Amino acid sequence: MLDRFDWTAIAASLDAQGWAVLPGLLSPDQCAATAALYDERARFRSEVIMARHGFGRGQYRYFAYPLPEPVATLRAGLYPPLAALANLWHHRMGIAHRFPPAHADFLARCHQAGQQRPTPLLLRYGPGDYNCLHQDLYGEHVFPLQLAALLSAPGTDFTGGELVLTEQRPRMQSRAAVVPLAQGDAVVFAVHQRPVRGSRGDYRVTMRHGVSEIRAGQRHVLGIIFHDAS
Repeated sequence: MLDRFDWTAIAASLDAQGWAVLPGLLSPDQCAATAALYDERARFRSEVIMARHGFGRGQYRYFAYPLPEPVATLRAGLYPPLAALANLWHHRMGIAHRFPPAHADFLARCHQAGQQRPTPLLLRYGPGDYNCLHQDLYGEHVFPLQLAALLSAPGTDFTGGELVLTEQRPRMQSRAAVVPLAQGDAVVFAVHQRPVRGSRGDYRVTMRHGVSEIRAGQRHVLGIIFHDAS
């Protein structure tokens, strides 16, 4: 399923703008089945009501281990091509840390450092809900890329709710991008920082992401974060 994507083009998009779309990553049936997991409470380790923490409005639930098979397969399958780019990014940013080619080995590193709680999650938004700009860090070991897959159909299941990404370059004002997604599309984007080529070499750009207000309906999203939480 993942072999059909042009990973060279995806890496080029990530280098150029900090995000890249994977069109049609999930079928409509896969979207519906994944969104339906939200009501199976035993599959999750915790729930976050965003308004209680000043994160925005809406709610999300972190999956428990073992992850549902489709989520586990996506997480393990997406990691290797992204790890190659992550290692290039760390080289360009002067960060010594490198990522192993297999996700299981990276998770072992996280777990040895006390980051043992799974981070893939399902998010549910209703009318008036939104997500403030933020970064998903969770501990010392941070994989610099993550993925969000839209499970609901814009214009049919919900209106509003655009994914917003911002980047802050040194001594410049922040720049925002709205990422257009259809049901089943996914976007890979920078978690924290990414390298940008300048006239004097690479420098670091700080990235954040959020979701604009839902005007009507209900929006479900699958989030895949590759590092676990402490």
